[in-house]
Amino acid sequence: MPRSAAREVAEQKRLNEAREAGTPWKKWGPYLSERQWGTVREDYSDNGDAWNYFTHDQSRSRAYKWGEDGMGGICDDKQQLCFALALWNERDPILKERMFGLTNSEANHGEDVKEYYFYVDSTPTHSYMKYLYKYPQREFPYRDLIETNRARTREEFEYELLDTGVFADDRYFDVFVEYAKGGPDDICILITIHNRAAEAARLRVLPTLWFRNTWSWGGDGRKPVLGEAGPGVIQATHHALGEYWLYCDGKAELLFTENESNNQRLWGQPNNTPYVKDAFHARVIGGQHDAVNPDRRGTKAAAHYALEVPGNGSSTIRLRLSATQIERPFADFAKVFKARVADADAFYQQITPATLSADQQLVHRQALAGMLWGKQYYYFDLDRWLREHKHHPLLESRQLNVRNTEWFHMLNADVISMPDKWEYPWYAAWDLAFHTISLALVDFDFAKEQLTLMLRNLYIHPSGQIPAYEWNFSDVNPPVHAFATLWLYKYESQLGRADLRFLERSFQGLVSNFNWWVNRKDPDGRNVFAGGFLGLDNIGIFDRSAPLPTGGTLEQADGTAWMAFYCHNMLEIALILTEYDPIYEEIAFKFVQHFLWITYAMDRVGDNNDEMWDEEDGFFYDLLRLPDGQAMRLKVRSLVGLLPLCVSTVFEGDLATRYPKLTALIHQFQERYPELMAQVAPTDQGFTGYKGRRLLAILSKKKLQRVLGYMLDENEFLGPHGIRSLSRHHLDNPFVFNVGSLEYKVQYLPAESNTGMFGGNSNWRGPVWMPVNTLIIRALINLYQFYGDDFTVECPTGSGQHMTLFQVAEELVRRLTGTFLRNEQGQRPVYGGADTFQNDPHWRDLILFYEYFHGDNGAGLGASHQTGWTALVAPLLNLFGRLDADTALTADRGDMLGKVIKGQAGL
Repeated sequence: MPRSAAREVAEQKRLNEAREAGTPWKKWGPYLSERQWGTVREDYSDNGDAWNYFTHDQSRSRAYKWGEDGMGGICDDKQQLCFALALWNERDPILKERMFGLTNSEANHGEDVKEYYFYVDSTPTHSYMKYLYKYPQREFPYRDLIETNRARTREEFEYELLDTGVFADDRYFDVFVEYAKGGPDDICILITIHNRAAEAARLRVLPTLWFRNTWSWGGDGRKPVLGEAGPGVIQATHHALGEYWLYCDGKAELLFTENESNNQRLWGQPNNTPYVKDAFHARVIGGQHDAVNPDRRGTKAAAHYALEVPGNGSSTIRLRLSATQIERPFADFAKVFKARVADADAFYQQITPATLSADQQLVHRQALAGMLWGKQYYYFDLDRWLREHKHHPLLESRQLNVRNTEWFHMLNADVISMPDKWEYPWYAAWDLAFHTISLALVDFDFAKEQLTLMLRNLYIHPSGQIPAYEWNFSDVNPPVHAFATLWLYKYESQLGRADLRFLERSFQGLVSNFNWWVNRKDPDGRNVFAGGFLGLDNIGIFDRSAPLPTGGTLEQADGTAWMAFYCHNMLEIALILTEYDPIYEEIAFKFVQHFLWITYAMDRVGDNNDEMWDEEDGFFYDLLRLPDGQAMRLKVRSLVGLLPLCVSTVFEGDLATRYPKLTALIHQFQERYPELMAQVAPTDQGFTGYKGRRLLAILSKKKLQRVLGYMLDENEFLGPHGIRSLSRHHLDNPFVFNVGSLEYKVQYLPAESNTGMFGGNSNWRGPVWMPVNTLIIRALINLYQFYGDDFTVECPTGSGQHMTLFQVAEELVRRLTGTFLRNEQGQRPVYGGADTFQNDPHWRDLILFYEYFHGDNGAGLGASHQTGWTALVAPLLNLFGRLDADTALTADRGDMLGKVIKGQAGL
């Protein structure tokens, strides 16, 4: 496509206007959840059973209190006014208004959406978006999906929608929803329905506009209103949002009701209004004409289109949502769409490396589109919620089993990047940090906002703890926010706009969190850290967030490595700030000192049984410290033992002259603790590497070789599509631990979990996970900058083929990205044996970015729309689309990053 200078800058101009002039280009976006039912926010049960307190069956009739959901929808950035799609194929028992899925107890591997929908495209300001939903023409098999999955064991495959036969003979609709902005508050909406079957089929389409219910719960009782403003026109009036008009083209019946609960259906109680939330279901499917308001007013409205879509043909519906009245709303409709599509193409052409193949570009763009569609308005006032549960810690406590009582300070009311808007429609702290790495490719401002959000007073606990997720904000996630902060700062600096205010502001919050870790997760002051499951769910022999069946404590190799990693990131940030304020130089030493003590605690001088490094095996393990004082290593070869590899920072050779005070403090420390310094890398090749560089790392060269020997062994960690979370060695050699009559076992499971630990809906005992693989690749490039071309390792182990660490990183990127790309047989490994996804022309180029991937074949597993951290495939493609070994080695570290992102005007 020929490049147009005007087109190239159009979307960037919108981003600049949003940042510099406050133009609300991002006011409207895909901020609607895919699932609000079954969430902690909506749970007012006595036993904390969120899934059964508010069910999918209730969701069509019951008003939500804390948010809204819908199909392919949009809303304003405070979720006051929402728009989404509703469908009926004239066979289903219910109106399709939201995605259906199984609860944790209904599915054999935990909660799981059972629909096919795709985030096809989006620009960062959402000036253009495209969404696809595949809707069967046969009756949707709700009961079959529940009963068949519930009857299956954890060892069996999940029963998917395609398995039911409901898509046989291509009897389904492809329903595309596209949005194109004519201005910040002017949105053209195009719905295109393709009938993939040979015969004509009828379809009811109900584009729906509604207000979030804010008036039924006490407090502000002001009620907005929707009303008919003319033929095919719905007027929305809201006291804060103002006025909007939805223009509906073509022949459609306008329906109106209230977004209020149908008490009669739900609980056998009288309704507060004759017109309730599920009125459109009653009107369209039940034929109850009196279910909707004849005065054509309410808080929920829809345009009801009855279509007959020809076989192998299509039908379209045009709508326009605008804050201004438009005399001819569809006169420039096609022109707006054409311009926005061209803008989107130009934007992605600008930010995508030209070296990528067409298939790589497709994956790259859909990954980033999924990230942008993954935004959601998240509202949770813990003070109010705890009062309503009668369990506020500052008031009389009368109810048990209430979550998050110590987080009563929290008030979350922001657009946040979600892991998966159906399976995880709530933020997760460490996921979010990885999200920002991908988001930085398209919207740097939003990426930074997401990081600082978690450090704001209304999120971070006064003690310094960063909230984990709504099921238990006090759970502990790996401390990766400093890593992401540093990455974003360096990235933006290379674009010529170093944001020291962002860095310093973040640093202050991170110091508070760092101190929380030191004070709470190393209770004995031994520089070894716990933390519980630390995001790795079932990776351990025991549930690491519960009391141990043996008694005693668990000293975690991953928790300790994460803290060493935290030290490195905080050290680097402090040194950057030192360039502008010398006071930070002495603060930087605090993190050097912490790192040195942590590294020594993991492997002291001599061969000791009470430390994490096992000299005989050449690997790190968790350490079980029993009540009688004995200690033993739990010899499970997992990512727990690979994480110390990720702790490596390279400094240029002028470190001593640039930071004399820090250098003096380190020398003083070295004189006081020579035995400690002897254990710190690089003890076996002097203190300087390529170009006089300095290395700070947990692994010495010898340890590095030994750990890489495991990691790059295809019979251990190295899978065809990345580094496995557990060594394949444990397939035939499971780790077994007996406590009395109970046996605990860890065995290599390349696919789904066979236990219910942490809900059983994710598995760290074999599959490949993108975020930790990304950290390993980063570490290999760091170490390559120190060791250079002279240091090589066998890759794969035992193959006789030697590679530099940069080449190993390249190989890992090739394997990881190959998960989504067509192989020599034209198949995408991510779709495994799913023939429809592999071969059907209407499916095969639609990419789902799963939560994790089969350790032996790369098939997607877990949450199917976890584009969040799996979208790291995009920056990986970017990195190795622009970076070569010579650049990685010879350029200084800051300049290397500049060369990688050079030319990305889209940033």
